[in-house]
Amino acid sequence: MTGVPASATGGTGRPAPRGKLGTAAVNQASLWNIANILTMIRLVLVPGFVVLLLQDGGHDPVWRAWAWAAFAVAMITDVFDGHLARAYNLVTDFGKIADPIADKAIMAAGLISLSALGDLPWWVTSVILARELGVTLMRFWVIRHGVIPASRGGKMKTLAQGTAVGMYVLVLTGPLATLRFWVMAVAVVLTVVTGLDYVRQAVVLRRQGLAAERAAARSETATR
Repeated sequence: MTGVPASATGGTGRPAPRGKLGTAAVNQASLWNIANILTMIRLVLVPGFVVLLLQDGGHDPVWRAWAWAAFAVAMITDVFDGHLARAYNLVTDFGKIADPIADKAIMAAGLISLSALGDLPWWVTSVILARELGVTLMRFWVIRHGVIPASRGGKMKTLAQGTAVGMYVLVLTGPLATLRFWVMAVAVVLTVVTGLDYVRQAVVLRRQGLAAERAAARSETATR
C-alpha cells in the first residue's frame, strides 16, 4: 500500500538495501512512480468491476468471471504497491490518501453489489463496512499520539475478505458454494475480532499519549 509511513515524501527515492529493482526504475518518488500507478489502476478498476458484475442482470456466469478477474487484479495490485512503496521509499501524499480509498472502494463495491443482487446478506456487508469506517475514524482519533501498525490478524482479515468476496463474485455451486459460505464466515469473525482489538489498541495509545502530554506539561511548569 502506498500509504505506509516513510521518512520523506517526494525527492529522491533510494531503494532499500534489499531492493531488487534497478535504481533507474525508482530514482524519484514522484506522483508517477510505479506504486502510485498501481493504486490508480485499482481505482479505475472499481467502476469497471461493478459494470462487469452487473451485466445482464448480474447473474451471467461469463460476465461474473470477467468481474472476478478485475477484482483479482485489484487485490494483486494492493499487495504489490505496498511492497514497492516500502522497499523503495515511494511514499507520496497522493498515495497516502488514494491507497486506503482504493482499498475500501473495491471491497465496498463488491460487498454492496453482491448484496444488491441478493447473493450476500446485507448484515454481512453492514458489519464489514461499519468496521472499516470505524477503524478509519479511529485512526484520525489517535493520529496525534501515534500510529497503530498493521497486525497479523488485520492482514489475515484482508486476505479472508478478498478471498470470500472473490468466491461470491463467481457463480459457484455444490461444495464450492458451501466453502465460500464458511470463508465469508471466517472473514466476518476476523473483521469483528480485529476491529475490537484495534479499538483496544487505540484507547491504550490515546491514554498513553495524554499521560505523556500531562507529564510534559508538569515538567515544563516545574522548570519555570
